[in-house]
Amino acid sequence: MERFLQNTMNEFFKRTWVQVDLDALKSNYNAIRGHVSPSAKIMAVVKADAYGHGYERVVNEFCGDGCDWFGVSNLEEALQVREVAGGKPILIVGYTPPEYAAQLAVNNISQTVWGMSYAQSLSENARRAGVRVNIHIKADTGMTRLGFPYQDAGLDAGSVDDITAVCALPNLYSEGIFTHFAVADEEKSGEAFTRRQFGLFLDMISRLKQKGIEFEYRHCCNSAATLLYPDMQLDMVRMGIELFGCCPSPKIKKYLEVTPVMSLKTVMSMIKTVRPGTPVSYGGDYVTQRETTVATVPVGYADGYPRALAGGEMLFKGQRLPIIGRICMDQCMLDVTGVDGIAEGSHITVFGKSHRDKISVDELAQRLGTVNYELLCGISKRVPRIYMSHNEIDFITDYIQV
Repeated sequence: MERFLQNTMNEFFKRTWVQVDLDALKSNYNAIRGHVSPSAKIMAVVKADAYGHGYERVVNEFCGDGCDWFGVSNLEEALQVREVAGGKPILIVGYTPPEYAAQLAVNNISQTVWGMSYAQSLSENARRAGVRVNIHIKADTGMTRLGFPYQDAGLDAGSVDDITAVCALPNLYSEGIFTHFAVADEEKSGEAFTRRQFGLFLDMISRLKQKGIEFEYRHCCNSAATLLYPDMQLDMVRMGIELFGCCPSPKIKKYLEVTPVMSLKTVMSMIKTVRPGTPVSYGGDYVTQRETTVATVPVGYADGYPRALAGGEMLFKGQRLPIIGRICMDQCMLDVTGVDGIAEGSHITVFGKSHRDKISVDELAQRLGTVNYELLCGISKRVPRIYMSHNEIDFITDYIQV
């Protein structure tokens, strides 16, 4: 396989690229489907260009797998997904300016509504355009982000009246209601708080039902909650990071084994041997202690490989190579002293699997004190995506066309 990629991709990519494993993507979806109630639909959350994996091929794959819904952050993403997803329903979980009500309706895109003033403005714009917009009501049961406040059933009882009024507004159809769990993936305090949020959500739904308001879709489970709390799956679950083979937290791994979908690759662009006492990279704060073979690789923080990962490692045929000196915008340096088989043009795994070893996104995120989401979403658009199926190139997305 490595020889095949070397021969094929050098015709197109001579620097740094992402590989997206479509077989792993399909396997992850099917594994998750097995953990979801047959009565619950799956919404694949594909915001941020499908978590950096490239929305077009990912959405196409999920459609083939039978995915029911797609979730995105904004109208621009929704319109992109609509071109690929056919008639599959799409929900925008973030803000859309109300004056775009017609675009929402014409493209069959559902919009999240979290407050009275926003709902009124969306309704008025829909009325003027002569359209009806499908909406999902957002309840804030503990995230304190978007949503009608309902963190205390007594103090926030007015939100039930507000939602009742929203559901009566003209030119809006309230097809769904949802909330978002804040700590479902937390090790210690997660369960108690999540169950409290769920109880508040059910209480709100019950009070609305007493007022004659019911919804086709009630949903609250993100990736973590879908696996940890199957009793909360209701009518639909919203799956994001787990689909792409990364876990929201270490506690989730024992519930479902998924395969990382993305790996980041680069090449050795130059190899040279330097004397002891030679400074390496900006600042000169790394100085060789012995005769050292240095390989320069063309990947840096402008590609989405953070500067703070200096001192880490990359892989060559399963062997870990130390990063020496500071990571630059477009390049960084590796100590390859004594490594057999290296040559200019050799493939390097920045993260992903290489022979019997791997560097996971989780490992890098832990070094950075951040989450795997941030690293995946941070791979820049100058890095092309190579989609692999059955060990062959299936599709190529090159954002910078020459």
